Amino acid sequence: MINEIIVDVGAGEIRVGILEDKELAEIHIERTNHQGLVGNIYRGKVSSVLPGMQAAFIDIGYEKNAFLYVGDAVPQKEYTDDELDVFRDYTGYNITDILKVGQEITVQVIKEPIGTKGPRVSTHITLPGRNLVLLPNADYVGISRRIESDDERQKLKKIAEKLKPENMGLIVRTVSEGKDEADFIEDVSFLTRLWAKIKQSENSGPVPRCIHKDINLIYRSVRDLFTWNIDKFIINDEKEYNKVLELVEMISPVLKNRVELFSKDYAIFDYYQIETKIERALSRKVWLKCGGYIIIDKTEALTVIDVNTGKFVGDNNLEDTVLKTNIEATKEIAKQLRLRDIGGIVIIDFIDMSDSEHQQMVLDSLRQSLKSDRTKTIVLGMTALGLVEMTRKKIRQELATVIKCDCPYCEGTGKINSADTNAVNRLKSNTDQKI
Repeated sequence: MINEIIVDVGAGEIRVGILEDKELAEIHIERTNHQGLVGNIYRGKVSSVLPGMQAAFIDIGYEKNAFLYVGDAVPQKEYTDDELDVFRDYTGYNITDILKVGQEITVQVIKEPIGTKGPRVSTHITLPGRNLVLLPNADYVGISRRIESDDERQKLKKIAEKLKPENMGLIVRTVSEGKDEADFIEDVSFLTRLWAKIKQSENSGPVPRCIHKDINLIYRSVRDLFTWNIDKFIINDEKEYNKVLELVEMISPVLKNRVELFSKDYAIFDYYQIETKIERALSRKVWLKCGGYIIIDKTEALTVIDVNTGKFVGDNNLEDTVLKTNIEATKEIAKQLRLRDIGGIVIIDFIDMSDSEHQQMVLDSLRQSLKSDRTKTIVLGMTALGLVEMTRKKIRQELATVIKCDCPYCEGTGKINSADTNAVNRLKSNTDQKI
């Protein structure tokens, strides 16, 4: 498989596409007038405490107050999840015992503002480096769950425990697999210096204010996405290309020869046919190779995906036709969730299967297909009605929300009054005027 990162530096926005065998797997967009908040650290002030919700609203200087849940305000206990997610045990805690109105507090944005909701924040600060994540307010060592070898996990844990700063925590990232102690020393040194700088600015200056801003999309892509399994990192801006080379030289010199400057007289996303792939990623209907299709609909509470046989009639019998369609759909669904960055609750209505063995095969295929997704996903199983329930961690706005807005005529419903309805309403209006 050939994996490439394509970076389009344009007027007013940066776009990063990840191609896997020429197919678009992920698309990230950052506008210069609305840079992402996730990862930024703020010195804020508690504006209200809501014991009924076990939460507080924090003024961080954003247009909407940030939401702080009690589980994100209590001390971190242990590491049990993926590399940037930790266990939040709030049993026995009450938000009113932790926070008071007017209190100053340092928080980090963990979820972008979505719709009418403001950003979500946490007191569990994480400072990601290339190989490690520093947890300044914790005191433990964790290993990415994507590193599966027990021997490798034990080796990395010993290294991290040796290098761990006193009274701080470290999480070893997936990219660290196979690396040695020397690969982590610079990371620890840089991250501890960064935290010292943040602490220094914490108590000097007006409140609320931003005391640390995460790097922009290009450099986050280098830090978090440009790993040994990426064959090319292609960018169309010479100035940013030189900066990327400098950053790669510092964090992973062996990858430097994979960085390329795109200088053709073409729009880079057109050249790699990414624009057309983005349009497909916004379609309600997605066709499967077998002739079936899936329909993706978004509601306020969840995303619903419906699987249909479409043009596929099969070869042998109905059960085989249904099974083949459903299994192919699992692969496309996993791809679309990642590409569209769909988060929250997802309900999948596969074509009905009476055979329990076939149901399990479909669930296994879905879980296997989701393994390539860096965002945490949980498949809960199949309900009595044959619906599959799953969740995908929501961090940033979905692709459709970033690129499109609601229609002012249908208000986002996709429906307007029919011609008959408009005619009847017009007749009513004329009758009312006569009266």
